[in-house]
Amino acid sequence: MPRRIVRGGLQQPLPPLAAPTEQIRPARHAAVRDRAGRRLYAIDGIRLLAALMVAVHHYAGTRRVDQPGNRIWDRPVSDIMPTVFRFASYGWIGVEIFFVISGFVICMSCWGRSPRQFFTSRVIRLYPAYWFAIVFTTAVLVALPGVWDRLRTRDVLLNFTMLQSGSGVMNVDGVYWTLWSELRFYLLFLVVVWSGLTYRKVVVFCCVWGAAAMLAPISKLPLLELVANPEGAWYFIAGLALYLMHRFGQDLLLWGVLAMAWLMGQRELGIRIDEVEHVSGWRGSVLIFTVFLLAMVAIALGATDGVRWKWLVTAGALTYPLYLMHYAAGTAVINRLRDTMDARLLVVCLIAAFMLLSWLVHRFVERPAARVLKRGLDTSFARLRNASV
Repeated sequence: MPRRIVRGGLQQPLPPLAAPTEQIRPARHAAVRDRAGRRLYAIDGIRLLAALMVAVHHYAGTRRVDQPGNRIWDRPVSDIMPTVFRFASYGWIGVEIFFVISGFVICMSCWGRSPRQFFTSRVIRLYPAYWFAIVFTTAVLVALPGVWDRLRTRDVLLNFTMLQSGSGVMNVDGVYWTLWSELRFYLLFLVVVWSGLTYRKVVVFCCVWGAAAMLAPISKLPLLELVANPEGAWYFIAGLALYLMHRFGQDLLLWGVLAMAWLMGQRELGIRIDEVEHVSGWRGSVLIFTVFLLAMVAIALGATDGVRWKWLVTAGALTYPLYLMHYAAGTAVINRLRDTMDARLLVVCLIAAFMLLSWLVHRFVERPAARVLKRGLDTSFARLRNASV
C-alpha cells in the first residue's frame, strides 16, 4: 500500500520517490531539459581562451624556452619578456580545461544518438583538420629545419591513424599526445552510448571509471593504466558531471562527483608540475583550475544563457585546428624571426596568423571533408546494416 497523508480531511497518496531521469519528475526538470537543447556560446569562448593559453605557453612559458641556448629563442625567455613568461608558465592548464570541456560536450552531443552516429560525429570532427595539420607541420619542419627533428616517413604515415601512441611511435607534433587521451575516453564512453545514455548510467560510468583511475597507478597493470587513463580521467569525469547538472539540475550526488574530480584533479596538476612543467606553482595552477570549474558550473546551471554572441561559434570552431598547428610549426618560425622584431609582438603576430590559418582550415578543409566523410560513412553503415551475409 502506498503511504497516505491527510490534506483537508481527505487521504491522498504520496507521490513515489524517484531518481532524476528523463522519464520522471517532468515538472521539476522541464525548464532544465528545455535549456539542455540550446547552444552554449560561453563554452565556445572558454574553449578559445584555453587554446590561446596553450599557444602562449608553448611560445613563451615552457621550461624548454627558458633554457640558455634553447633552439627557439636562443636565450631564456624569462630574460626576454619576464612578465609574459610569468603568466605564460601557467598556460598548460588549458589542456586540462580542454579535457573537462570534452567530457561536457561529448555527453551533450551524443545524448539520444546511436553508436553509429557517435562514431561518425567523432570521425568527421577529429580527422580532417588533423590530417591537414600533419601535412602542414611536416612541410614547415622540412622548410625550416633546426628546431625539431623530423620523423621517418613511415612514422609520419602512421600518425595519420591517430593511433601512433599505442604503437610507441612519436607524434609529428608534441601536442598530439592529448588526442590519445581523448580517443581512450571516446572508446570507453561508446560503451555507455551503445547501452543508451541515461542519468543513472552516466553516473555509474563516472564512479566505475574514477575507481579504476584511482587503482590503476598502484596496480602496476599496464592494461588497466591504459584503459583507466589516470592522468586525464577525472577531468573528463568533471565534464560529464557538469553536463548532467546542465541537463537534469544539480543534486548532492553530482556535487560529490565534481568535488572528487576537483580533489583528484589538483593532485594531477601537482604531479604534472613536478614531472613535466617545472615552471609554475601548485597554488596558482589550482586557483586557475578552480576558477575555470566554477565558470563551468555557472554555465551548466544557466547563468550564461543570455550570452548568445554569434562570433563565439566561429571562435570555438578555430580552437581545434589552432591547437593542432601552432606548436612545432610556430616555434620553428620563431627560430627564424626572433631577431627581426620585439619578442612580444612576434608572439602576438604568430598567434594571429595561426588563427587566420585555422579559420581557412575550418572553412575550406573541415567543412567540405566532413560532408564527404559523413556521406561515405552513412552509406557504409547502411550497407553493413542491410547486408544479408
